Formats: sequence, C-alpha cells, structure tokens
Amino acid sequence: MLMERSSALSQPVRQKPPGKKREDDKEVEEEGTAIKVLTDQRVMAKEALSRRNLWEPSVYYARGNESFHFAGHDISIRESMDTYGALIWPGAIALCQFLENNQQQVNLMDKAVLEIGAGTGLASIVASLLGAWVTATDLPDILSNLTFNLLRNTRGRCRYTPQVVALSWGQDLDRDFPYASYHYDFVLAADVVYHHDCLEELLKTMHHFCPPGSQTTLLWANKIRFQSDLRFTECFKSHFNTTLLTELPQQEIRIYKAMAKE
Repeated sequence: MLMERSSALSQPVRQKPPGKKREDDKEVEEEGTAIKVLTDQRVMAKEALSRRNLWEPSVYYARGNESFHFAGHDISIRESMDTYGALIWPGAIALCQFLENNQQQVNLMDKAVLEIGAGTGLASIVASLLGAWVTATDLPDILSNLTFNLLRNTRGRCRYTPQVVALSWGQDLDRDFPYASYHYDFVLAADVVYHHDCLEELLKTMHHFCPPGSQTTLLWANKIRFQSDLRFTECFKSHFNTTLLTELPQQEIRIYKAMAKE
C-alpha cells in the first residue's frame, strides 16, 4: 500500500502551459466586457420603450409617430425601433425646450447651425422654426427618415430650407467638410454619447467644427446613463471651455455650452 501510494504521489502534475493563465485572464476580461456591453444595450432598449412616459402630457405617441408643440408649431416625428438613430431621446427634447425658452440667450435667427447625430431631426426642426439655416447630419442609413421628418415639419414654415448631409464621425472631415467652406455659428448635439465605440471620433468631429478661435458655439445635451458618459464629459471639458446651461436632475440630463480652448 505504501509503495502504491508513493507511486501515485510521484505521478507528474499537469501544469498549464506558459501563457495559459494570461490567456484565461484575457478571456475573463473579454467576457466581462461583453456582459457590460449587453447590459448597457438592455438599458438603452428599456429606455427606448419607457421614455415616452417621462414627457407626458407634452408628448403623445401613436403607431411610430410622436407629436410635439415647439416654436408655435405642431411637430410630428416619424420614428422606428430598428435603430437608435431613428428614435427620439430625452436629450433632444430637453435641448428643444431650452432653445425655445431661452431665445435671448441663444439667438438662432439667421444663424448657420449644424446638428451632428441628428437622428429623427427634432432639434434641427426646432432650430429651423426659430429662424436658423440648418444642416442636419447623420449616418447614411438614417438620412431617409431624417429627410422625411424635416420636410414634413418645415415646408412653408421656415426662413430657410434645412439641408440633410451624410456624416460619419471622424471620417474624412478635412476632405468632405473643409472648415473654410463649412463654418457654423452653432453646432447642436443631443444624446450623442451612450454605449457606442465612436466616442473618440465624436470628440474629433466636435473639435473639427468648433476649432480654436472660430467663435463657433457647441450646444450639447445628454442624459447621463453610464460611467463612460462621465469619462467622456471630463475629456470634453479638457478640450472645450464649458458652461453648464441647465441640469434636469430627475431626467439626469445636462445641457452644456462650449467653445474650443485656444
């Protein structure tokens, strides 16, 4: 028995090959990241289904359309559940309310205005109704619905016909949007920060259209949902001189006014 036990104890112990622990740690980290992304997506999906109740009775919903009243006009927005860009998010509504209620502080009359990540076009529509010359931008697959909403709500109502242009954040900006030819008084951005992987490209795009010395004012409204939103905000503040125009604690929305640091 002693010899048998000694023999058993003398069997070689299987060891993980070199680097195996590091690979396992990497797999655990990647799995944790995937779970976090999935959780963030669920948060956004849940908000997409429930957000309408936050704004009643100023907003009502019926079969893919939401209705608003801004700048003396009824506005009807067609949206879709197929993509985040085809939904109205609370940051856009808050920005529209701010623009309507603070026209002396932010005067858009006869101003050139660019919206990045325009989505359904609500903020661009309100800016147009307030007298701005508006260019609304988003990804190519968003433009059809964006154009539909803009034409539907601005035709015959505005001083200027709003334009719709494709823009992918951070891509070919100097070629497609040279600053000498594309100068704006205001840049609007609403709920453009969430769980996507293009935050660096977004910041680059903001800086391209609001370069130092340009006097272009960026108005950014966002609901703070994730820690990554706060990290982006700190990075944003390191590149821009920022002023918190208003904060809506119940909706966790902040609206910033910013100009590029010299």
